[in-house]
Amino acid sequence: MDLLGLLPGFGNLFFTLAAFVVALSVIVAVHEYGHYIVGRWSGIHAEVFSIGFGPVLYSRIDRRGTRWQVAALPFGGYVKFLGDSNAASGADEEAMSRMDQAERRRSMHGAPLWARSATVAAGPLFNFAFSILVFALFLGIRGIAEDTPVVGEIHPLPAAVQELRPGDRILAIEGNEVETLADFFRVAAELDPAPAVTYTVEREGRVAVLDGPFPVPPRAAGISLNSAARDAGMQAGDVILAVEETPVHAFSELPPIVGAAEGGPVDLRVWRGGAEIDLTLTPRRTDLPRPEGGFETRWLIGLESGAFFEHPVRRPGPAEVLPMAAAQTWMVVARSFDGLYHMVVGAISTCNLSGPIGIARVSGAMASDGIWNFIWFIAVLSTAVGLLNLFPIPILDGGHLVFHAYEAVTGRPPNERVVGALMTFGLVVILSLMAFAVINDILC
Repeated sequence: MDLLGLLPGFGNLFFTLAAFVVALSVIVAVHEYGHYIVGRWSGIHAEVFSIGFGPVLYSRIDRRGTRWQVAALPFGGYVKFLGDSNAASGADEEAMSRMDQAERRRSMHGAPLWARSATVAAGPLFNFAFSILVFALFLGIRGIAEDTPVVGEIHPLPAAVQELRPGDRILAIEGNEVETLADFFRVAAELDPAPAVTYTVEREGRVAVLDGPFPVPPRAAGISLNSAARDAGMQAGDVILAVEETPVHAFSELPPIVGAAEGGPVDLRVWRGGAEIDLTLTPRRTDLPRPEGGFETRWLIGLESGAFFEHPVRRPGPAEVLPMAAAQTWMVVARSFDGLYHMVVGAISTCNLSGPIGIARVSGAMASDGIWNFIWFIAVLSTAVGLLNLFPIPILDGGHLVFHAYEAVTGRPPNERVVGALMTFGLVVILSLMAFAVINDILC
């Protein structure tokens, strides 16, 4: 066995695990800090704040008497409040019986209902708030594309006819007027593919008709995760010259050719930085969300399209980015519910459900794509974790909130034996879902 040949694999595995641990630790820290800080504001004392489970690697006790610790198994975390018997916030009846009235008020189980409910709900809400903050920072720092079709940085293309320059304002393509970016892409979709097209542009106050590449060339603006293109080693910026020896000039030519293969291998000739390489990809059957809701199933190789140039961007202010960031977070929630519903009814494959192995793979892939992509992924995953924790399953935050709702309606907490049985049931449900997701990660 060539042990040296295995070293790159070990390196990739270590990188993937490290990215997964970092992503999960950030999300857990945000979630648990939500529980901790709102509990503190509500007068509930936290005894332990832990990132990870198992043997403690590091700990310190702050001036409020809370132990902050990092444990050896970095796959979760918890806040143990006064009066809790375990990390799942079960009541320690013996400890509670020894408390006086003032001390009971500082415990999770002796605090008023509003304080307990706010503390429980804070974890998922902090996950959502974290996502909104990250999305807002992204939009504020990286900017958003101007709606006018002005040529920015021009991407390198092989043997491209190029008379356009950065700063040119595109007025028409092949005589078709364009006023917005939406017009630009609409006209591009209606054009017949060609090596070059004519552009009417405004440059330095004058109008000129110039030749340039096809508006949306067969260039990989991005590579999708868990895709045939990524597995084959394609990179952002690669330009497809031919598919099955048929020359292509527009990105719109790719989907019908790939779809016609019906999952069979597809041969590509790719241009990368002046060199030509041959690749063979096997398209994957993928469930894609429709803008109007629902999903459609298509054969894809996992490339993202884009114009032959970068769009100039503007820096929006907080009043603009916060609603946009909230909308992005809501889109993640809505698509999660939409996907779950369609999996339950059998409209799409359960392979769309990823477990820890799948999430680890994506973490590593996003980290390898750059720190910004990795941070964006953490924000998306934070929303998903917040949503999952709100499900009304005993042992999750949503299950605790159901118990609190019962108490609010009846005026008394649910029976401890019933709660214990439901918590056990909830644990079985969660472990079963995790096992199913892991099997998906292996088989899909």
